[in-house]
Amino acid sequence: MTHFKRSTLLALALALCSTLAAASVGLTQLPATGDDGPITLFYPSDSAAAPVKRGAVTLDVAWQGQPVRGNGRLVVMSHGSGGAAWERSDLARDLVEAGFVVALPEHQGDNWHDMSQAGPDSWKRRPTEVSHAIDAVLRDARFAPLVAADRVGVYGMSAGGHTALTLAGGRWSPSLLLKHCEAHLAEDFQSCVGLTTQLRGNVFDGLKKAIALFVLRRKLDDTAWYSHDDPRIRALAAEVPFAADFDMASLAAPRVPLGLLRAGQDAWLVPRFHIDAVMAACASCEIVADLPSAGHGSLLSPPPMGLGGLAATLLGDPPGFDRAQVPMAHRQIVQFFSRHLLP
Repeated sequence: MTHFKRSTLLALALALCSTLAAASVGLTQLPATGDDGPITLFYPSDSAAAPVKRGAVTLDVAWQGQPVRGNGRLVVMSHGSGGAAWERSDLARDLVEAGFVVALPEHQGDNWHDMSQAGPDSWKRRPTEVSHAIDAVLRDARFAPLVAADRVGVYGMSAGGHTALTLAGGRWSPSLLLKHCEAHLAEDFQSCVGLTTQLRGNVFDGLKKAIALFVLRRKLDDTAWYSHDDPRIRALAAEVPFAADFDMASLAAPRVPLGLLRAGQDAWLVPRFHIDAVMAACASCEIVADLPSAGHGSLLSPPPMGLGGLAATLLGDPPGFDRAQVPMAHRQIVQFFSRHLLP
Protein backbone atom coordinates (compact mmCIF):
# COMPACT_ATOMS: atom_id res chain seq x y z
CA MET A 1 0.00 0.00 0.00
CA THR A 2 1.40 3.41 -0.92
CA HIS A 3 2.14 6.09 1.67
CA PHE A 4 -0.56 8.28 0.10
CA LYS A 5 -3.18 5.53 0.48
CA ARG A 6 -2.12 4.80 4.05
CA SER A 7 -2.28 8.47 5.04
CA THR A 8 -5.63 8.89 3.31
CA LEU A 9 -7.07 5.86 5.11
CA LEU A 10 -5.68 7.14 8.41
CA ALA A 11 -7.35 10.50 7.90
CA LEU A 12 -10.64 8.81 7.08
CA ALA A 13 -10.34 6.59 10.13
CA LEU A 14 -9.68 9.58 12.38
CA ALA A 15 -12.66 11.41 10.96
CA LEU A 16 -14.87 8.34 11.41
CA CYS A 17 -13.74 7.88 15.00
CA SER A 18 -14.49 11.54 15.72
CA THR A 19 -17.95 11.21 14.21
CA LEU A 20 -18.74 8.04 16.15
CA ALA A 21 -17.50 9.48 19.45
CA ALA A 22 -19.30 12.82 19.18
CA ALA A 23 -23.07 12.61 19.03
CA SER A 24 -23.47 16.38 18.89
CA VAL A 25 -21.82 19.78 18.89
CA GLY A 26 -21.16 21.06 22.39
CA LEU A 27 -21.32 24.74 23.32
CA THR A 28 -19.94 26.58 26.32
CA GLN A 29 -18.44 29.95 27.16
CA LEU A 30 -15.30 30.73 29.11
CA PRO A 31 -15.79 33.92 31.13
CA ALA A 32 -14.01 37.20 30.51
CA THR A 33 -10.76 37.60 32.45
CA GLY A 34 -8.75 40.77 32.96
CA ASP A 35 -8.60 42.67 29.68
CA ASP A 36 -9.85 39.71 27.64
CA GLY A 37 -13.46 39.17 26.66
CA PRO A 38 -15.43 35.93 26.95
CA ILE A 39 -14.57 32.98 24.70
CA THR A 40 -17.26 30.90 23.01
CA LEU A 41 -16.33 27.23 22.50
CA PHE A 42 -17.85 24.74 20.05
CA TYR A 43 -16.58 21.18 20.51
CA PRO A 44 -17.34 17.48 20.01
CA SER A 45 -19.69 16.21 22.70
CA ASP A 46 -21.49 12.97 23.58
CA SER A 47 -24.35 14.86 25.25
CA ALA A 48 -27.75 15.29 23.61
CA ALA A 49 -28.35 18.43 21.58
CA ALA A 50 -31.31 20.76 22.01
CA PRO A 51 -32.33 24.14 20.57
CA VAL A 52 -30.42 27.02 22.19
CA LYS A 53 -31.17 30.64 21.27
CA ARG A 54 -28.28 33.09 21.01
CA GLY A 55 -29.21 36.53 19.76
CA ALA A 56 -31.37 36.05 16.68
CA VAL A 57 -29.92 32.58 16.03
CA THR A 58 -31.24 29.23 17.25
CA LEU A 59 -28.53 26.58 17.49
CA ASP A 60 -28.97 22.81 17.81
CA VAL A 61 -26.21 22.18 20.35
CA ALA A 62 -25.44 20.50 23.65
CA TRP A 63 -25.17 23.51 25.99
CA GLN A 64 -22.49 22.71 28.57
CA GLY A 65 -22.33 19.20 27.05
CA GLN A 66 -19.68 16.70 28.07
CA PRO A 67 -16.61 17.18 25.80
CA VAL A 68 -15.11 14.16 24.05
CA ARG A 69 -11.91 13.86 22.13
CA GLY A 70 -12.13 14.65 18.44
CA ASN A 71 -9.03 14.99 16.26
CA GLY A 72 -6.98 16.69 18.99
CA ARG A 73 -6.73 20.08 17.27
CA LEU A 74 -7.89 23.58 18.20
CA VAL A 75 -8.94 26.30 15.74
CA VAL A 76 -9.33 29.88 17.01
CA MET A 77 -11.65 32.13 14.99
CA SER A 78 -11.20 35.93 15.00
CA HIS A 79 -14.41 37.76 14.15
CA GLY A 80 -14.75 40.85 11.99
CA SER A 81 -15.31 44.37 13.26
CA GLY A 82 -18.53 44.50 15.27
CA GLY A 83 -18.82 40.71 14.99
CA ALA A 84 -20.18 37.97 17.19
CA ALA A 85 -19.60 34.24 17.56
CA TRP A 86 -23.04 33.26 16.28
CA GLU A 87 -22.51 34.55 12.73
CA ARG A 88 -19.82 31.85 12.27
CA SER A 89 -21.69 29.04 13.98
CA ASP A 90 -22.24 27.08 10.74
CA LEU A 91 -18.51 27.02 10.00
CA ALA A 92 -17.80 26.18 13.65
CA ARG A 93 -20.21 23.24 13.40
CA ASP A 94 -18.51 21.95 10.25
CA LEU A 95 -15.13 22.13 11.97
CA VAL A 96 -16.45 20.36 15.06
CA GLU A 97 -18.01 17.61 12.95
CA ALA A 98 -14.51 17.06 11.52
CA GLY A 99 -13.18 16.70 15.07
CA PHE A 100 -11.88 20.21 15.85
CA VAL A 101 -12.44 22.25 19.00
CA VAL A 102 -13.30 25.82 17.96
CA ALA A 103 -12.71 28.87 20.16
CA LEU A 104 -14.14 32.31 19.31
CA PRO A 105 -12.79 35.09 21.54
CA GLU A 106 -14.82 38.29 21.73
CA HIS A 107 -12.41 41.09 20.83
CA GLN A 108 -12.57 43.89 23.36
CA GLY A 109 -13.73 47.27 22.05
CA ASP A 110 -14.66 45.83 18.64
CA ASN A 111 -17.62 43.45 18.89
CA TRP A 112 -21.39 43.33 18.43
CA HIS A 113 -22.13 45.43 21.53
CA ASP A 114 -19.04 47.67 21.71
CA MET A 115 -17.22 49.23 18.74
CA SER A 116 -15.55 52.02 20.69
CA GLN A 117 -12.03 50.89 19.69
CA ALA A 118 -12.62 49.48 16.19
CA GLY A 119 -9.67 49.94 13.85
CA PRO A 120 -5.98 50.13 14.73
CA ASP A 121 -6.57 50.26 18.50
CA SER A 122 -8.24 46.86 18.31
CA TRP A 123 -5.86 45.49 15.65
CA LYS A 124 -2.92 46.04 18.02
CA ARG A 125 -4.54 43.82 20.69
CA ARG A 126 -6.30 41.18 18.62
CA PRO A 127 -3.30 38.84 18.04
CA THR A 128 -2.56 38.83 21.76
CA GLU A 129 -6.22 38.09 22.44
CA VAL A 130 -5.94 35.07 20.14
CA SER A 131 -2.89 33.86 22.08
CA HIS A 132 -4.76 34.40 25.35
CA ALA A 133 -7.69 32.37 23.97
CA ILE A 134 -5.31 29.47 23.31
CA ASP A 135 -3.98 29.84 26.86
CA ALA A 136 -7.52 29.83 28.28
CA VAL A 137 -8.50 26.61 26.46
CA LEU A 138 -5.30 24.91 27.61
CA ARG A 139 -5.95 25.98 31.21
CA ASP A 140 -9.44 24.53 31.23
CA ALA A 141 -9.47 21.06 32.78
CA ARG A 142 -12.23 19.91 30.41
CA PHE A 143 -10.40 20.78 27.20
CA ALA A 144 -6.66 20.73 27.94
CA PRO A 145 -6.44 16.91 27.61
CA LEU A 146 -8.35 17.00 24.32
CA VAL A 147 -6.20 19.34 22.19
CA ALA A 148 -2.54 19.56 21.23
CA ALA A 149 -0.86 22.74 22.41
CA ASP A 150 1.60 22.91 19.54
CA ARG A 151 -0.59 22.61 16.41
CA VAL A 152 -3.27 25.31 16.54
CA GLY A 153 -5.12 26.84 13.60
CA VAL A 154 -6.44 30.39 13.28
CA TYR A 155 -9.23 31.63 11.03
CA GLY A 156 -10.13 35.30 10.67
CA MET A 157 -12.52 37.41 8.60
CA SER A 158 -12.10 41.10 7.70
CA ALA A 159 -10.53 42.66 10.82
CA GLY A 160 -10.05 39.06 11.94
CA GLY A 161 -8.30 38.44 8.63
CA HIS A 162 -5.97 41.31 9.55
CA THR A 163 -5.29 39.39 12.77
CA ALA A 164 -4.51 36.23 10.81
CA LEU A 165 -2.07 38.07 8.52
CA THR A 166 -0.30 39.50 11.57
CA LEU A 167 0.01 36.05 13.13
CA ALA A 168 1.35 34.70 9.82
CA GLY A 169 4.36 37.00 10.18
CA GLY A 170 3.05 40.19 8.61
CA ARG A 171 3.91 43.58 10.01
CA TRP A 172 1.67 46.62 9.67
CA SER A 173 1.64 50.29 10.59
CA PRO A 174 -1.14 52.88 11.00
CA SER A 175 1.03 55.24 8.95
CA LEU A 176 0.78 52.88 5.97
CA LEU A 177 -3.01 52.98 6.24
CA LEU A 178 -2.88 56.77 6.26
CA LYS A 179 -0.67 56.75 3.17
CA HIS A 180 -3.13 54.38 1.48
CA CYS A 181 -6.14 56.54 2.33
CA GLU A 182 -4.43 59.72 1.17
CA ALA A 183 -3.70 58.07 -2.19
CA HIS A 184 -6.94 56.08 -2.68
CA LEU A 185 -9.61 57.65 -0.51
CA ALA A 186 -12.35 57.80 -3.14
CA GLU A 187 -11.58 54.32 -4.52
CA ASP A 188 -11.45 52.56 -1.13
CA PHE A 189 -13.59 54.93 0.91
CA GLN A 190 -15.30 52.40 3.21
CA SER A 191 -11.97 50.84 4.19
CA CYS A 192 -10.84 54.23 5.41
CA VAL A 193 -14.01 55.47 7.13
CA GLY A 194 -15.97 52.30 7.93
CA LEU A 195 -19.70 52.74 8.37
CA THR A 196 -19.67 56.41 9.35
CA THR A 197 -20.70 57.69 5.91
CA GLN A 198 -20.46 56.94 2.21
CA LEU A 199 -19.84 58.79 -1.03
CA ARG A 200 -22.99 59.40 -3.05
CA GLY A 201 -21.65 61.20 -6.12
CA ASN A 202 -23.08 64.56 -5.09
CA VAL A 203 -21.80 67.98 -3.99
CA PHE A 204 -21.20 66.76 -0.42
CA ASP A 205 -18.58 64.17 -1.40
CA GLY A 206 -15.75 66.70 -1.38
CA LEU A 207 -16.62 67.77 2.16
CA LYS A 208 -16.86 64.15 3.32
CA LYS A 209 -13.41 63.38 1.91
CA ALA A 210 -11.89 66.50 3.49
CA ILE A 211 -13.34 65.64 6.91
CA ALA A 212 -12.21 62.03 6.56
CA LEU A 213 -8.62 63.03 5.83
CA PHE A 214 -8.66 65.52 8.72
CA VAL A 215 -9.71 62.76 11.14
CA LEU A 216 -7.43 60.10 9.66
CA ARG A 217 -4.32 62.29 9.87
CA ARG A 218 -4.86 62.61 13.60
CA LYS A 219 -6.01 59.08 14.29
CA LEU A 220 -3.26 57.38 12.27
CA ASP A 221 -0.32 59.50 13.45
CA ASP A 222 1.73 56.43 14.35
CA THR A 223 4.76 55.20 12.40
CA ALA A 224 5.43 52.16 14.63
CA TRP A 225 5.40 48.63 13.21
CA TYR A 226 3.16 46.02 14.82
CA SER A 227 3.57 42.23 14.69
CA HIS A 228 2.97 39.19 16.87
CA ASP A 229 4.35 35.65 16.90
CA ASP A 230 2.87 32.60 18.57
CA PRO A 231 4.79 29.41 17.68
CA ARG A 232 1.83 27.22 18.66
CA ILE A 233 -0.07 28.46 15.60
CA ARG A 234 0.72 26.22 12.64
CA ALA A 235 -1.85 27.17 9.98
CA LEU A 236 -3.91 30.29 9.29
CA ALA A 237 -6.68 31.30 6.93
CA ALA A 238 -7.73 34.88 6.20
CA GLU A 239 -11.15 35.64 4.69
CA VAL A 240 -11.48 39.05 2.96
CA PRO A 241 -8.71 40.47 5.19
CA PHE A 242 -8.11 44.15 5.80
CA ALA A 243 -4.59 44.43 4.40
CA ALA A 244 -3.88 47.89 3.00
CA ASP A 245 -1.71 48.78 6.02
CA PHE A 246 0.71 45.84 5.72
CA ASP A 247 4.29 45.82 4.55
CA MET A 248 3.64 43.32 1.76
CA ALA A 249 7.27 42.17 1.80
CA SER A 250 6.61 40.77 5.28
CA LEU A 251 3.89 38.53 3.80
CA ALA A 252 5.99 37.21 0.91
CA ALA A 253 6.96 34.09 2.90
CA PRO A 254 4.52 33.41 5.78
CA ARG A 255 6.05 31.46 8.65
CA VAL A 256 3.28 28.82 8.41
CA PRO A 257 0.75 27.82 5.73
CA LEU A 258 -1.55 30.74 4.96
CA GLY A 259 -4.85 30.27 3.15
CA LEU A 260 -6.88 33.10 1.59
CA LEU A 261 -10.59 33.47 0.84
CA ARG A 262 -11.53 36.11 -1.72
CA ALA A 263 -14.89 37.77 -2.44
CA GLY A 264 -14.85 39.33 -5.88
CA GLN A 265 -17.69 41.81 -5.21
CA ASP A 266 -16.38 43.04 -1.86
CA ALA A 267 -17.55 46.66 -1.60
CA TRP A 268 -16.14 47.23 1.91
CA LEU A 269 -12.54 46.12 1.37
CA VAL A 270 -11.94 46.57 -2.35
CA PRO A 271 -10.03 43.43 -3.37
CA ARG A 272 -7.27 45.11 -5.38
CA PHE A 273 -6.15 47.10 -2.34
CA HIS A 274 -6.43 44.25 0.15
CA ILE A 275 -6.58 40.53 -0.60
CA ASP A 276 -5.34 40.89 -4.19
CA ALA A 277 -2.26 42.72 -2.90
CA VAL A 278 -1.60 39.85 -0.48
CA MET A 279 -2.05 37.28 -3.24
CA ALA A 280 0.40 39.15 -5.44
CA ALA A 281 3.00 39.32 -2.66
CA CYS A 282 2.64 35.78 -1.32
CA ALA A 283 3.59 33.07 -3.80
CA SER A 284 3.15 30.28 -1.23
CA CYS A 285 -0.33 31.32 -0.07
CA GLU A 286 -3.13 28.87 -0.82
CA ILE A 287 -6.38 30.09 -2.35
CA VAL A 288 -8.89 28.26 -0.18
CA ALA A 289 -11.87 29.81 -1.97
CA ASP A 290 -12.23 32.47 -4.68
CA LEU A 291 -15.87 33.49 -5.08
CA PRO A 292 -16.22 36.05 -7.89
CA SER A 293 -19.87 36.91 -7.09
CA ALA A 294 -19.52 37.08 -3.29
CA GLY A 295 -19.63 40.23 -1.20
CA HIS A 296 -17.78 41.11 1.99
CA GLY A 297 -20.19 39.27 4.29
CA SER A 298 -21.35 36.48 2.00
CA LEU A 299 -19.59 33.72 3.95
CA LEU A 300 -21.12 34.81 7.26
CA SER A 301 -23.42 31.93 8.11
CA PRO A 302 -26.04 32.17 9.32
CA PRO A 303 -26.13 35.60 7.66
CA PRO A 304 -26.51 38.56 10.06
CA MET A 305 -30.12 39.57 10.54
CA GLY A 306 -31.68 42.94 11.27
CA LEU A 307 -29.07 45.00 9.48
CA GLY A 308 -30.05 48.29 7.94
CA GLY A 309 -28.55 51.15 6.00
CA LEU A 310 -24.92 50.99 4.91
CA ALA A 311 -24.17 47.88 7.00
CA ALA A 312 -26.84 45.94 5.10
CA THR A 313 -25.41 47.12 1.78
CA LEU A 314 -21.84 46.16 2.63
CA LEU A 315 -22.54 42.86 4.40
CA GLY A 316 -25.52 41.64 2.38
CA ASP A 317 -25.16 39.30 -0.58
CA PRO A 318 -24.70 41.01 -3.96
CA PRO A 319 -27.35 40.28 -6.60
CA GLY A 320 -26.70 36.91 -8.17
CA PHE A 321 -24.71 35.39 -5.31
CA ASP A 322 -25.76 31.76 -4.71
CA ARG A 323 -25.54 30.83 -1.04
CA ALA A 324 -25.04 27.21 -2.05
CA GLN A 325 -21.41 28.31 -2.38
CA VAL A 326 -21.19 28.88 1.40
CA PRO A 327 -21.21 25.21 2.54
CA MET A 328 -18.81 24.42 -0.32
CA ALA A 329 -16.42 27.07 0.97
CA HIS A 330 -16.81 25.72 4.50
CA ARG A 331 -15.76 22.26 3.32
CA GLN A 332 -12.67 23.77 1.70
CA ILE A 333 -11.81 25.53 4.96
CA VAL A 334 -12.16 22.28 6.91
CA GLN A 335 -9.96 20.52 4.35
CA PHE A 336 -7.32 23.27 4.61
CA PHE A 337 -6.99 22.89 8.38
CA SER A 338 -7.18 19.10 8.20
CA ARG A 339 -4.28 19.02 5.71
CA HIS A 340 -2.05 21.27 7.75
CA LEU A 341 -2.90 20.40 11.36
CA LEU A 342 -3.58 16.66 11.39
CA PRO A 343 -0.76 14.08 11.43
